[in-house]
Amino acid sequence: MSGETIRLTMAQALVRWMAAQRIDIDGTEQPFFAGVWAIFGHGNVAGVGEALAEIGDALPTYRAHNEQGMAHAAIAFAKANRRQRVMACTTSIGPGATNMVTAAALAHVNRLPVLFLPGDVYASRLPDPVLQQIEDFGDGTVSASDCFRPVSRYFDRITRPEQILDAAPRAMAVMMDPARCGPVTLSLCQDVQAEAFDCPVSFLEPRLWRQRRPHPDVGEFSALLQAIRAAQRPLIVAGGGVLYSRGEEALAALAQATGIPVAETQAGKGSLVASHAQALGSIGVTGTSAANRAAREADLVIGLGTRLQDFTTGSRTLFPAQLFQVNVAAHDAHKHGAKSVVGDAREVIEELALSLGKWRVPQAWEDANETARAEWNHAADAVMAPSDALPSDAQVIGAVSRNAPDNAVVVCAAGGLPGELHKLWRVRKPGGYHVEYGFSCMGYEIAGGLGVKMADPSREVFVLVGDGSYLMLNSELATSVMLGMKITVVLLDNGGYGCINRLQQATGGRPFNNLLADSRQEVLPPVDFAAHARSLGAQAEKVSGIAALEEALGRAAASRSSYVIVLETDPAITTQSGGHWWDVAVPQVSARAEVVEARARYEDMKKRQMP
Repeated sequence: MSGETIRLTMAQALVRWMAAQRIDIDGTEQPFFAGVWAIFGHGNVAGVGEALAEIGDALPTYRAHNEQGMAHAAIAFAKANRRQRVMACTTSIGPGATNMVTAAALAHVNRLPVLFLPGDVYASRLPDPVLQQIEDFGDGTVSASDCFRPVSRYFDRITRPEQILDAAPRAMAVMMDPARCGPVTLSLCQDVQAEAFDCPVSFLEPRLWRQRRPHPDVGEFSALLQAIRAAQRPLIVAGGGVLYSRGEEALAALAQATGIPVAETQAGKGSLVASHAQALGSIGVTGTSAANRAAREADLVIGLGTRLQDFTTGSRTLFPAQLFQVNVAAHDAHKHGAKSVVGDAREVIEELALSLGKWRVPQAWEDANETARAEWNHAADAVMAPSDALPSDAQVIGAVSRNAPDNAVVVCAAGGLPGELHKLWRVRKPGGYHVEYGFSCMGYEIAGGLGVKMADPSREVFVLVGDGSYLMLNSELATSVMLGMKITVVLLDNGGYGCINRLQQATGGRPFNNLLADSRQEVLPPVDFAAHARSLGAQAEKVSGIAALEEALGRAAASRSSYVIVLETDPAITTQSGGHWWDVAVPQVSARAEVVEARARYEDMKKRQMP
């Protein structure tokens, strides 16, 4: 860079650069950075804080209550925007920074872009050790921000102001790269944030970025095309890559034209609306009976934009057929011995539609999937039907679904609810399903719901959360009230960690330390969740039973503020229909007979795993 310069601090230059980055989304130019989440401390308030205050609405700043929570909101915003718009998060140097590391790992696993800007130690080292500084006895270059290295797609520590001229565009390139996309960390030494330099004016000029859509290799694509034409029972497994490439319409058209059935991963759920004739629903450990039957009987499985997590493959026991992997990232395209097709999901789908012409699956395969789909829908309706008993998760999902508008987005993460939602939630509009299950991070739910609402305020957001996750991280409920971003929270109180309690018993263990009643205690805490939610500024009530829940959902719909509905649920009930084995290691030696029996079952299933 050369030519005209302007005297700025490093923080001022970075903030102005962020405000200048633009993205082309379907022909419309928008700011790439929608804003910055900030919790200020001594490591960023005087540098980045001053710069953000100066720039104002050109790059809005949002205040949160918890660093992990605000990062979850930023990640959810990026996911809801199909990775095309992002937010940044800035903190001080110590616990503020390390509080974001869990969220960075979540973003890394889920391949979602977010810009982390933690404060760091003094580059000059003159006042060392400063408040909150980590001191490594054997390495003077170590700081707490090094924790971000393994959970960032790109990491840089800014020790001179001029370094931002190179680091910032590198960070942007990673977040825009469909194959390398993920979290980026620019760790900002606190003295350097405030240090001035002659910044080239050209660095601050607007730049327009476009999403890259790699076309598949001719040879790889031809092999896939030939395999489809030869197949009698093909199956598509749609992952998050379909949605990130905005390929859902192309996939719906391909499935309709060819009759190829489609199953969906957690990240890919909603690639087809539930009413589509070829939609078999969820696949894998939390899959529908229709999708898992198709996976077992298929002679060709085509992964579209999926990283083939163990929940998808049934820990490598579900896909006996020939496997092709279509993915923009070569790292994923080669998994599990698959024949790879490296390319953008939408580009591959559209090329398949053109190349296949009038080809269609055999009628027998189409009829079998139609029958299986009808049987599953009947089973799903049965488990979601209301009753007078203590409600199950499935019955709560049914109630929320019946009362949600077509444009609703359901948000969840971790525990048993994501599995039930994966099986049972019927997406009526693309983008209507937002469940974080790559990292399965408790505490994501409410902050994630806020991020989803900020991404599209026109859509109604329903957050389903258990009492355990709510107690872990609920503070961004207050932020949703403060920002006027209404979310409806349905809090299922089952007395502890019900999902892990069920898993514990399924592997032969006794109920221990998961439900509150099975934990060391002097007295069970009488938590009033509704009162707590009201103390954070939300409207809230506690109800009993499904009928009362449905009435409360009506009151929540009429509210203009975030609304929390609490009800007690049964921790033991889960949907038995569908599903598949999951590799959870059982002890080889135990004095407990139930564990010995569970180990025998485990060893039998291990024999079915593919290498």
